[in-house]
Amino acid sequence: MTTFSSSPNFANGFPTPGPQDPTSQKVLDHIFFLSETDWKITREQEHFDYIIIGSGFCSLAFAERTLAKNPKAKILIVERGPFFLPEHFQNLPIPYQHVLGGLSETFPWTLSKTTAQQPKGNIQFQHGMVPFFGGRSIMWSAWCPRPTQEEMEYWPQETIDAAKAHFESAEALLNVIPADEIDKGLDLAVLGHISSQRPIYGELQVQLQEMLASNLSKVTSATRSMAAPLAVGSGSQQGLDFAKFSTPSVMLELAIKQSDLNKKGEGSPLKMVANCIVERIHQQDGVATALETSRGVINVGDAKVILAMGTLPPTTLILNSFPQVKKAGERFTSHFITSIVARIPRNDYDFADQLSELELAAIYMAGVNKESGMQYHVQLSVLSDKYPHKNAQKAARYMPDVVATASMAQLTSSEDYIVFVCAVLGEMDFRNTENFLRPNGGSDATTNVTLQAVASEKDLQTWDTMDHGTFQMLEEALSPNGSSAVEYWHGGPDEGVWMSERPTVPQRRVGGLVHEGSTLWIGKEDEGVVGLDYRPNGVENVYVTGGALWPASGSWNPTMTMVALAQDLADNLHRESHGEIKIGSKSFATN
Repeated sequence: MTTFSSSPNFANGFPTPGPQDPTSQKVLDHIFFLSETDWKITREQEHFDYIIIGSGFCSLAFAERTLAKNPKAKILIVERGPFFLPEHFQNLPIPYQHVLGGLSETFPWTLSKTTAQQPKGNIQFQHGMVPFFGGRSIMWSAWCPRPTQEEMEYWPQETIDAAKAHFESAEALLNVIPADEIDKGLDLAVLGHISSQRPIYGELQVQLQEMLASNLSKVTSATRSMAAPLAVGSGSQQGLDFAKFSTPSVMLELAIKQSDLNKKGEGSPLKMVANCIVERIHQQDGVATALETSRGVINVGDAKVILAMGTLPPTTLILNSFPQVKKAGERFTSHFITSIVARIPRNDYDFADQLSELELAAIYMAGVNKESGMQYHVQLSVLSDKYPHKNAQKAARYMPDVVATASMAQLTSSEDYIVFVCAVLGEMDFRNTENFLRPNGGSDATTNVTLQAVASEKDLQTWDTMDHGTFQMLEEALSPNGSSAVEYWHGGPDEGVWMSERPTVPQRRVGGLVHEGSTLWIGKEDEGVVGLDYRPNGVENVYVTGGALWPASGSWNPTMTMVALAQDLADNLHRESHGEIKIGSKSFATN
């Protein structure tokens, strides 16, 4: 890695001025990614052990785990987009929050008319992809609960066991920490100093999570509650207080580490190419032989191809490349959303005088429709801000979920209140045959699919259950004076009013789905699209990661489990490359 702007023969303005048109991508190509010249050499001359498509959570998890076990493993990461943000957007200055949505989100599918024309209060679309280096990791909410055995119903037990075996390492990679441990163990003087710099997760966090736990029986559909596990703990390692996890900086650090090891003869460089769209996988008899990309063909050779590009794009790639794979795209699940913002007078709580100027809390509550068994959960973000005009910028920076957060209008009208922001997620029934991802014959192989997602009667029942459970949580479990003390926000975030009436169904239900899954679900033998070894049935050297594997979505946030299973895949392929097999939790040599 050189710091010269061009090359040793044309640097520092001698013998000519040299390049005068740098771009951010050119700078990064020169240091971290493959330049045009290096890309040509790589395609024409180099061979790899693993070719990873995508640069988000699963890509990092697989690459980091593989290189930890074998630093000499040769890996190529192929990313469709350019470098956009170096960090999670919430870790950057406040104006970067405006990059969320709009042109930073793409939809590589055609949405069916049936979905798009649903009336307000129903499912109307699926949120899109983030087509940049780091993918959705640069714009996610960072909630990372561990699903329970019961919450992974319909999953193969082998896959459940594999996920559980890697939960701890996945949490370590993502820097997951419970919200009640972010400021744990600090004395009052230190907390007082911190609270002048940023919000604390202190008295408000502890009191409300204990209050909900003790009153959980008042929420008739609730199954458990806890301090929210958040991927923000990297701050303790980097001298920061709170930093949401994203992959770009970590991936670049991994590349530097491998470069240093390579110089010492102790490792292989981690090769990465940006602005390279994989359009199709060529195969012969179920063996991937080449990747057709927007920047030329990549010879697969003996490499294993790892699909780490989200949920729907790998499904599209499989549909276009491997027609022998059965059932791909026939199943689709996702999470539908209710959004409720409420407030309760601060003085209703006996701990009100113990609160600092600005405090936050993040609490996770799970529930279930007891008749159908379909799940939901509440991501509860709570804010007590005595001086919202003064603290607005800090509050936005440190809120547990800036996507579902209190607006300036809501905060500045609530100086004497505690504000509760509820993002409530319910699982779609994977058995609904009206939901699918199907080829539509379009000419662009990356977008030639149609997505349909509609709520079944069972989904609507789940939605009713989770809405009712959320109101019970606020009015009966968390309000000391009951429902009469709870007010709800009606109207847009910046143009609304507080009212005692609950918001109506069209007001509270969000049209966009999140956490899509199940289009390449995993199962034993031919029960799924993908086998227990993560290979699509009928394909030899291609492996699937991410939410496409989900047999059923549950309601829990999927990222940490995605990472756990990507690490399991890395472990399995490492054992395979060393002639080992896995039986239960033990590995054995095959020779």
